[in-house]
Amino acid sequence: MAQVPQTFFDALAVRSWCGLALDALGRSREEIDAINVYPVADGDTGTNLYLTLESATAAVEAVFDGHRAGGDREPALADAVRAMAHGALIGARGNSGTILAQLLRGMAQVLAGDEAPAHADGEGLRNALRHAADSARHAVAHPVEGTVLTVASAAADAAGAAEGDCGAVARAAYDGARAALAETPARLAVLRRAGVVDAGGRGLVAVLAALVETFTGEAPRGLPAVGGPWTGSVRTTGPVPHAGVERAEGLGECADGGAPHGAGGPAFEVIYLLEADDDAVARLRDRLDALGDSLVVVGGDGLWNVHVHADDAGAAVEAGVEAGRPYRIRITHFGAEDVHTTGAEPAARGERAQRAVVAVVPGEGLAGLYTEAGATTVLARPGEPPASGELVQAVRRAHAREVVLLPNDADLRHTAAAAAEQVRAEGIRVALIPTRSAVQGIAALAVHEPERRFDEDVVSMTSAAGATRYAEVAVAERQSWTMAGICQAGDVLGLVDGDVAVIGQDVTAIAEAVLDRMLAAGGELVTLVLGDDAPEAVAAHLETRVREGYLAVDTVVYHGGRQGALLLIGVE
Repeated sequence: MAQVPQTFFDALAVRSWCGLALDALGRSREEIDAINVYPVADGDTGTNLYLTLESATAAVEAVFDGHRAGGDREPALADAVRAMAHGALIGARGNSGTILAQLLRGMAQVLAGDEAPAHADGEGLRNALRHAADSARHAVAHPVEGTVLTVASAAADAAGAAEGDCGAVARAAYDGARAALAETPARLAVLRRAGVVDAGGRGLVAVLAALVETFTGEAPRGLPAVGGPWTGSVRTTGPVPHAGVERAEGLGECADGGAPHGAGGPAFEVIYLLEADDDAVARLRDRLDALGDSLVVVGGDGLWNVHVHADDAGAAVEAGVEAGRPYRIRITHFGAEDVHTTGAEPAARGERAQRAVVAVVPGEGLAGLYTEAGATTVLARPGEPPASGELVQAVRRAHAREVVLLPNDADLRHTAAAAAEQVRAEGIRVALIPTRSAVQGIAALAVHEPERRFDEDVVSMTSAAGATRYAEVAVAERQSWTMAGICQAGDVLGLVDGDVAVIGQDVTAIAEAVLDRMLAAGGELVTLVLGDDAPEAVAAHLETRVREGYLAVDTVVYHGGRQGALLLIGVE
């Protein structure tokens, strides 16, 4: 079915663009991976771009869902582009994804600025593309021509010379980007020797083609295959061999991934999100620039995505700790194809474990608890749900023949199902247990026995999760209708099995009311998971309440960290 064209840039156009671009990258992901020789021939540029845009798309969809729930027709342009940029920032993968996140952030800074209109016309899109290219170049420590930065600048230049509406500007940007992409082998020796165009630039051309389709209703004709017509020796199929990549003559540290890594390149890719102020990040840039290459730091307003290639991965992380609060830390060894995150270490690469558990957890404290129990964890911070690609990589990282997947959130069920379907195609046996809360996941993990037959283990874990009622105490972010009446922003909410059951002002009183409702139907074990913002005395009060009011019921208390909810409660 043909895409309905948009005559100007509004929230619906943002949503359409994200969806079309995600589809385009999904179709070309493997081909882009295959030509990824620069700066590291690790074959993941297409995948990283896809996962980054998947996170941006999910954030935009969440904004639309929130407005529908509140009775609004659709969000404002500013809300949509901010969500797109934030989603890309927190989900950015690899150097290419980090640069794409900064391109989207640069556009958002123009389209969601203080003087931004309700919707943008051709002039607004021209300005947004210009600022995007400039801010992405500024985010890279040592920009090099012949990379995605060159392609983005060419797109902005062509858009700046265009006249007309958003469709005309988008078409000009696409044409300029496509022409620049064809010239990348002439500008970067490593691409010329391998006979390919820049992989990150190719991904950006696909994203701009989706922008054209958003505004015109038709995809550009002649969208280049990754092998393309640009040189007579360009490969059209098959992966590019890693061993054939040499360090380009005369190149120092580079953009779009940094200097090409052969035997002399840094051993590790280090990526993390960082909460820090601007001054601390400026000092961090200097520290990391001295440690390695391919340095890209994007973000702002207290949240940053940091990417660097270095031999001393620990020092790169320690520099982040000195600057602020790093999390979602990912360290990839270029020679080993293994990825480590905060959580359980993967099994030795030569051997697959028979069975593993992969769980999404809402806070660092619970991540530690799950890891101690042997699970591989994916951290989901408040408002930052993982994309299906993150779950796929976590399953791969677990390196097992059989995997039990615990989403621990009702809203993640479809995301987890998509991830499970993808890894099943890779020959991994996956069982998805539809846990809706981390306390249900704790109950499932408690009865997990890897020595049992897979089906028996899954049935036992599913039964334990299903027998656990769950609740949470949280603070309302805005006025809304609930099962218990109208709540105002700042009210304390007690939710039982996902529905608001109690509204009040006192956290301890609401927690006690929720606990009493849950134990009215009986129970043997109460699990309390405290968030960082919960009153210190609430756990002791609830433990006393259980001990004095409910005989033969035990209580366990865990600290969940920054988990969003003030308190999670489970009753088995």
